[in-house]
Amino acid sequence: MSQTLYRKWRPKRWEEVIGQEHIVQTLRNAVAHERFAHAFLFSGPRGTGKTTTARLLAKAVNCLSEDPSRRPCEQCENCVAINNGRFLDLIEIDAASNTGVDDVRELRDKINFAPSQGRYKVYIIDEVHMLSTAAFNALLKTLEEPPSHAIFILATTEVQKIPATVLSRCQRHEFRRIPLVDVVAQLEKIATTEGWEYEKAALQVVARQATGSLRDAISLLDQLASSGKGISLAWASQLLGIGSDQAVMDLVDTLTANQSTHGLEVIHQALDRGTDGKVFARQMIDYLRNVLLTKTGNASEIDAPVESRVKMAQHALSLSVEQILTVIRCFNQAVNEARNTWIPALPLEMAYLDAVMSLANPTTQPENTPTRQQKPEPDANAANPPTKTMAVLTAEEQPLSGTSGITIEQVRNRWREIRNQVRQQNPNVEALLNSCKPIAIKDGKLYLGFNGEFAKEKMERPEILVLVSRIAEQVLGEKVQIVCLLNGQRRGELPPGVDSDGIVAAALNLGGEIVDIQE
Repeated sequence: MSQTLYRKWRPKRWEEVIGQEHIVQTLRNAVAHERFAHAFLFSGPRGTGKTTTARLLAKAVNCLSEDPSRRPCEQCENCVAINNGRFLDLIEIDAASNTGVDDVRELRDKINFAPSQGRYKVYIIDEVHMLSTAAFNALLKTLEEPPSHAIFILATTEVQKIPATVLSRCQRHEFRRIPLVDVVAQLEKIATTEGWEYEKAALQVVARQATGSLRDAISLLDQLASSGKGISLAWASQLLGIGSDQAVMDLVDTLTANQSTHGLEVIHQALDRGTDGKVFARQMIDYLRNVLLTKTGNASEIDAPVESRVKMAQHALSLSVEQILTVIRCFNQAVNEARNTWIPALPLEMAYLDAVMSLANPTTQPENTPTRQQKPEPDANAANPPTKTMAVLTAEEQPLSGTSGITIEQVRNRWREIRNQVRQQNPNVEALLNSCKPIAIKDGKLYLGFNGEFAKEKMERPEILVLVSRIAEQVLGEKVQIVCLLNGQRRGELPPGVDSDGIVAAALNLGGEIVDIQE
């Protein structure tokens, strides 16, 4: 019977363990100096080498090589017996199947017998967190007073479920998710040794899908190779239900452009091509994480093609850190909800629309505690630079007197009516109005205060200003021009060149604050 690929490539020497150098070095030193604990706890994500390292440690402490630093030697009788699964003093127990106190009592009764072949009887208890409370209590007694010839190695993916009394009696080692570059390198080594033709992009897709689990990555590679279609990017994407990188970037494009209709089309097209909804949401998270790293000056941490890096940089200019985090949270929720719905597209649709609404309607700040908004980086490709604008905040939001025939109180009283009529024309624009407040009216100009730069910029699109102005005129019975202002934090003096009788000066007199001047 043929052997599965991950078992065939299971490390047999310390040097072959991938991505856990901090643990390997400690254990090798302990074996070389013949000073090691009687109980170990290996914890960490699945497929990161816990059981493999436990078997290596069992082999090392029972190796017959005269030089402790060379153990395991892979040549002595005990090493060969462990590799072949016929070493009687290595006992592996699956705690998921042996959860009861009787199972642990049986183990405790047999542990006092001397080893049959090696120096030590080694007990590897996998998924130890599955033991019952009574079983843990029974095991605790053995861990407190173990015989000198016994070593326990407990392995778990959920260390938080292990009683503190057990943790305190073990030498703990935390296994980490294996870095993407190390997983890809190992997959390349396996594919080359096995004589398979492959595309590196396909191996990268497999490695990302494994999320740090080398065992999962090797199993997926085995599945691809067994299909007879070759290890290509196209086949890997089809088999794993992965959408194209272009679809992910197109969806982010629609977010930055506030094109919700087109965004839903991108999602549906990806699903129609066989993309798995949960996988697509994870791809969005992965891509947005790279955008976030780019935004925060950590682009060197990104493993992506040059063309993808360029697109990430563009999206990093279009979105603030807060907005990127908001969208990541939306799609992370879609990943969690994907298993609980019978409509594959629904979690993605909800995540996308939540993201659209969140970007259009940023969370308002607490009253009288405004926060300074981050100044957006200039767009080098902009054909027309923005006109000079002044951003102010009226702390008490008192009405400003003016020459207009209507007052700010009348605007506020009919603001809901204005929004309702705008909603009938364009729901996305109404969402923008939900993120601002009318703060002043003077000389036929209605000033709207925004808490976020993103929503303010969206509102300042000419077609949106025309729509809101037209509906405001219909409701108020008087023509008004919409002017968007950005709420801010710092107080300042009236800048040179600003009319002392103008709206900015009047707002400052009422407790307003100058935030920024954009040329």
